[in-house]
Amino acid sequence: MDIARPAFVPDPSLSREAMERLQEEIADAARFTDELGFDPESVGVAGDSDQQRLGDRPDSPLVAGVDQAFDGDDAVSAVVVSRGNEVIERVHAVEPTEIPYIPGLLSFREGGAILSALAELDSDPDVLVVDGSGRIHFREAGLATHIGVTVDCPAIGVAKNLLCGRPRESLADPLSEGTRVAIEADGEVTAPDGTVIGYAFQSRQYDSPNQSINPLYVSPGYRVSAETAVDIVEQCGGGYKLPEPTRLADSYADEVKRDL
Repeated sequence: MDIARPAFVPDPSLSREAMERLQEEIADAARFTDELGFDPESVGVAGDSDQQRLGDRPDSPLVAGVDQAFDGDDAVSAVVVSRGNEVIERVHAVEPTEIPYIPGLLSFREGGAILSALAELDSDPDVLVVDGSGRIHFREAGLATHIGVTVDCPAIGVAKNLLCGRPRESLADPLSEGTRVAIEADGEVTAPDGTVIGYAFQSRQYDSPNQSINPLYVSPGYRVSAETAVDIVEQCGGGYKLPEPTRLADSYADEVKRDL
């Protein structure tokens, strides 16, 4: 994949203030509406339902899962491109991390390795599913947004923890499988108060009341709405908590790390 907006390539040498200003520019360039080159209902994996079988058609979209592992100070970025249940391509890149983890500035730590991995692709994904936040971010420019805007590709963020925002309903009690709870902008987020910036999505849940699985936090990264983002993640379920694209990328990143 080519860089569409070189000015947005994350530069870890910038000051914190400059990083935050760049994120504001990225958020201004981001579009959180559906501008997809495919029918979202054509995405599907690992199942027997009519919906999931649609994902195996030759005209189904290419979905790229993006995740990272770490080997000391090096970031191992893995990208796995699939069409339905078929893995089309796997690529990776290893880049040194130049700054520590700072909440809200993850893309400046990990973004370079991700862009290096995407540059290795022969295929042209229709959508990126990134392990990290999109619009659920203080300045509406999380990792998925930063990457999506930079390469001009629809992107979705799937995070395991809530960075910011206000759940519309309490998440204190375990949610039943399939439940969606809107995450709204609050005083920490630059979007107008009450704007839906993503969803807590309960992808899987135990049947037993004695144990529970935490929800995922799904948000639009670029050229996709919050509602469609969670629709696509649900259709990419694959039987695990993580959507199949990022689960495969996570596994591949660990594989590359073991071989280093």
